[in-house]
Amino acid sequence: MGRIFAYRSIRASEEKLYFLGLIMALEIIGASFGRTGTESMKRALELLGVGPCYHMYEVLAEKRRFTHWLSVLKEGAEPNWDETFAGFRATVDWPAACYWRELSEFYPQAKILLPVRSSESWYASMEKTILTYMRDPDAHPDMAQALRYKAFGGEVDNKAHVISVYERNISEVQSAFSAERLLTYELGSGWLPLCNFLDVPEPDLPYPSGNTTREFHHRGQELDDKRNAPDY
Repeated sequence: MGRIFAYRSIRASEEKLYFLGLIMALEIIGASFGRTGTESMKRALELLGVGPCYHMYEVLAEKRRFTHWLSVLKEGAEPNWDETFAGFRATVDWPAACYWRELSEFYPQAKILLPVRSSESWYASMEKTILTYMRDPDAHPDMAQALRYKAFGGEVDNKAHVISVYERNISEVQSAFSAERLLTYELGSGWLPLCNFLDVPEPDLPYPSGNTTREFHHRGQELDDKRNAPDY
């Protein structure tokens, strides 16, 4: 009961801010695909004070957000971005990263983050995690399938195609923004490039890491269970 009350209180606070016109604008927009260190980047941004940061885990945890994104991805619903990101200063990861063009126009002062890793290492990570969901519509009929078609046109069994989509997204993001607005962040680079880009001091802490294959599957199940729990 306590956790449910807390979630309702957070939701009410977000909606109150929205209707009062006090919603903060996004300051950071992540434009990269999942499995590029987005969960670590989320935690890094929050440690640097640019948070809360919106991530797929926020979507999976709450039925309201999950349903909202399904309507956007599958039905083409027109999102109200300020309402979608109420209470957040940054966003990384899917599903928001599918809309980096729209978000960068809507929030013209926001900086763009593009975490990247080698195509082969990215695909190897995807094959153990997100692609297992996308390739199993019976077990994962909703968000994974919506992203499968939005990101890859439904074609997730062809390695060359999947990698080409990943590489094309990187190229298109890099072509769209100036060096002043965009940071292409190589996975494993630590704090320095991110802190220089944001003009903040480096913290005396290790750069976050985690969301291993095992953690990914465990967290996904945990959040699915939370979202689908009876709302008592």
